[in-house]
Amino acid sequence: MKVMKESFGQIGDQPVYLFTIINECGVKVKSINYGCIITEIIVPDRDGQFENVVLGHDSLDDYLNDTNFLGAVVGRVGGRIKGGSFELDGKMYTLAQNDSVNHLHGGIKGFDKVVWEAEVIEDGICFKYESKDGEEGYPGNLLLEVTYTLNNENELSIHYRAHSDQKTLLTVTNHSYFNLSGNVKRDVLKHTLTLKSDRFLELDDEFIPTGYLAKVDHTPFDFREERMIETGVHSEHPQNVLVGNGYDHPFILSTNHENEMVLKDAESGRILIVETDEPAVVVYSGNSLQSEKGFQGVPASKYLGICLETQGLPDAIHHADFPSIILDKGQLYSSVTKYKFGWEEM
Repeated sequence: MKVMKESFGQIGDQPVYLFTIINECGVKVKSINYGCIITEIIVPDRDGQFENVVLGHDSLDDYLNDTNFLGAVVGRVGGRIKGGSFELDGKMYTLAQNDSVNHLHGGIKGFDKVVWEAEVIEDGICFKYESKDGEEGYPGNLLLEVTYTLNNENELSIHYRAHSDQKTLLTVTNHSYFNLSGNVKRDVLKHTLTLKSDRFLELDDEFIPTGYLAKVDHTPFDFREERMIETGVHSEHPQNVLVGNGYDHPFILSTNHENEMVLKDAESGRILIVETDEPAVVVYSGNSLQSEKGFQGVPASKYLGICLETQGLPDAIHHADFPSIILDKGQLYSSVTKYKFGWEEM
């Protein structure tokens, strides 16, 4: 295993570095300490051709201007919080409102928009950040550590660890857009997804969960058997139409660390298996993807990538029956998501 470090630019007096992890198979994972952004994941197809399978930019300036949370760690809370406020132990907290009146992915300057400390470790990188009490409206001084490690089975593991000196909210995720065609040769509409989930969350007009857990049976949301992403794009189901023709929905996982998610691109043969500790995954089919400069030479357009955001449920603080995203004072937050890359023969 080899880890390389090189300069990627500077924000004020803070240096930004590009880290490249390379395993014995030649697989590479590249990331920067701005937002813990994964800039490239280079893996082989069935013919042994190595190509990038995530959307990214070439320069730090492009990431600074990005509005898609491309490849970043988002938080303190992934997803939306209704009204940009919540109550905890009888006290109201007002958060940054960066999605109309709602709070999205940690706020105006969430974890995706700060420079992290970074240290090369065995098989990867450890990123650290201290989120101060009151940052974006959240209580508590929070210490967060995110490690990216790669093994020789072509498995990328992301491990999140955190603790706070006050009770707070926390559920973080990585917002990478996957495209297994390689170097964004095609959109992801012909990609297939298999997902071990029999319920998804209904969304309201502001894309916030209503609280209703809908059954996937006989709907375009049933991925228990392999289904093409384009099914939801062409669907007339009100929930598909609502989010811009496609998916942007939390799915309740039926199991953990048992091949819960399998994404495939038949043409390249590439397969991605995602496993997690988390109770849910938000499947986002890139319905609103936009970028003035495109993505590493490819013009921006809808459906160029798909996010599999493993996390607690969005707006869980307003739904007593959702799994809690409250982190108690001194409690250890720990969560692991693994991404295993492979290929399928013809």
